[in-house]
Amino acid sequence: MGVIRILSIAAMIVAAGVSAARAQSDYPNKPVHLIVGFIPGSSADITARVLGNRMSQLLGQQIVVENKPGAGSSLAAEYVARSPKDGYTLFVGSSANITNAAINPKLSFDMVKDFAPIALVNSAAVILVANPSVGVSSLKELIELAKNKPGEINYASTGVGTAPHLSGELLNMRAGLKLVHVPYQGSPQAATDLLAGRVQIMFSPASAVVAQVESGKLKVLASATAQRTGILPNVPTMAEAGMPDFVTSIWFGLMAPAGTPREIVDKLARAAIEAAKSPEVITSWRPQGIDPMIAGPDQFAKFVSQEVTRWGEVASAAGLKK
Repeated sequence: MGVIRILSIAAMIVAAGVSAARAQSDYPNKPVHLIVGFIPGSSADITARVLGNRMSQLLGQQIVVENKPGAGSSLAAEYVARSPKDGYTLFVGSSANITNAAINPKLSFDMVKDFAPIALVNSAAVILVANPSVGVSSLKELIELAKNKPGEINYASTGVGTAPHLSGELLNMRAGLKLVHVPYQGSPQAATDLLAGRVQIMFSPASAVVAQVESGKLKVLASATAQRTGILPNVPTMAEAGMPDFVTSIWFGLMAPAGTPREIVDKLARAAIEAAKSPEVITSWRPQGIDPMIAGPDQFAKFVSQEVTRWGEVASAAGLKK
């Protein structure tokens, strides 16, 4: 290879490096697409639209929210995992992706290997509620009743492999119970049967049942959040109610395809964290039972890895893996 050709190739490599560096420093210079794996109006969608609006202001570039529902957010996750690693296609990852993977480890993508975590931003509270006819007013009373009536108390969920489902399985494991799982297609159907007494208890997204709790139609026993939730601040956490280290909130965070330059990830993380802490964002989230839950890229990556391990163990113990 001649000297001129070698120098030409070297110049091309340098130019490409300079161009890539310039693209990263100018980022974002066009709209960023934020992919949501659930329908409009869902907690994931509300998270994305409220957060995206504030991040657009901070980044000086439009963030376009796109809904790609299906397979419990797995379709959206696969789409983003296979997208260019340039920071212009992001994903609203959630606990649903982790519990899906716990049930079905043969998914075409890996939540740890195929994504670069950007920022954990919030969580939607999950609360344990009971039909008043059950006659319990605390977690302790429920556990005592369930031990005396093994296999006789049914708990509703929003579907197989969801956080409410695995919350019930975790309670079975931790308290030595035999609660019977009854899956539904969503919160409205599950709440309807809970109110009618066809099922006795439910781990429910707080926003789906808060009106019934406040009216006395349902009895709230505890919140499965790490701290008390803003939508029901007087309700004790599971830990306060006597079940330490029981946290099963439905969390959301921003992710990019693995291999996205760290400079871009860090810039997005700074904007996402600042947005999640802003009063206007918190005020918009709170009526939906959503509270800030914030972590940067490295801490979020560690959190995801821990969640994968934790829910994988619960799914295995409950015999739920496909």
